[in-house]
Amino acid sequence: QVQLVESGGGLVQAGGSLRLSCAVSGSIFSINPMGWYRQAPGKQRELVAAIPNGGTTTYGDSVKGRFALSRDNAKNTMYLQMNSLKPEDTAVYYCAARSRSDRTWSAWGQGTQVTVSS
Repeated sequence: QVQLVESGGGLVQAGGSLRLSCAVSGSIFSINPMGWYRQAPGKQRELVAAIPNGGTTTYGDSVKGRFALSRDNAKNTMYLQMNSLKPEDTAVYYCAARSRSDRTWSAWGQGTQVTVSS
């Protein structure tokens, strides 16, 4: 099993920045890639960004050029740097990992709230 713990959410004004962190523990060898999803009230959960181990990061169209995903394998931590935040970025952000065996996004953190005020 894999455990994911997010931190770093909060309230920020439009145009500001936040950095989210996701600490990973457990059977890390069983997952790839890792990523961030978000869910706004009344909307479906959407992929923000995903990073495979040693591969190219993928970003959702709405965050390209503003968000940057990185991982520190030595610390088993993934980061999401969010710049030029907009009110429409307001959502609960979830750290997630895909299982190597069945290729489903089966490991999820508890979520962290990001609120962007206008």
